[in-house]
Amino acid sequence: MNVIAVNGSPRKDWSTGTLLKSGLEGAESVGARTKLVHLYDLTYQGCTSCFSCKRKGNTRGGLCAMRDDLQDVLAEVIESDVLLLGSPIYFGDVTGEMRSFLERLLFPSASYDEFGVSTFARQVSCGFIFTMNCPEEFVKTVHYDVLFDTQASILGILKGTTEVLTSHENYQFADYSAMNAAMFDVEARTKRQAEVFPVDCRKAFEMGARLAGG
Repeated sequence: MNVIAVNGSPRKDWSTGTLLKSGLEGAESVGARTKLVHLYDLTYQGCTSCFSCKRKGNTRGGLCAMRDDLQDVLAEVIESDVLLLGSPIYFGDVTGEMRSFLERLLFPSASYDEFGVSTFARQVSCGFIFTMNCPEEFVKTVHYDVLFDTQASILGILKGTTEVLTSHENYQFADYSAMNAAMFDVEARTKRQAEVFPVDCRKAFEMGARLAGG
């Protein structure tokens, strides 16, 4: 099994990156080969509506025609068995880098001949990890549940199973006292980081093992 994790956070070693690494460790525990990609290391654009992927007779096989730093990553993803995605939530959505990645990955296999049909030739199972400030009890109030369902739905283009893992009230700063961030209860957040975040990491590990185990 080949498992690729794609980090849509600008930070490599904070909540999103740590959870993705836990997911990869889970995949490795059942014998999978793994790779971690940081989108913020790459220079690329979102879909530019060139429609090369919709031209009759194109031989791209579901690979976006644009040539930039994302091209090789996309080629690896569409040949993988499992894709793990991770993004913090910025203003109610995934990061811009993650959104652009998903456009480039999924649009080539979204059929324009028949509504709701995928032309993707394989099956890639997915796990999507979302990190956020939002407490879990407020998810429906701010409609994040719609975001989670929407992202899981569009990953259906890859024809595999999709799991979603959410991690809430994540630690953002090494030193809260240096920031204009008075709305946060630092003591409570520090306690949560010590007690709850390791549980989230375990869930990510189990998800990686489950998806890679087939």
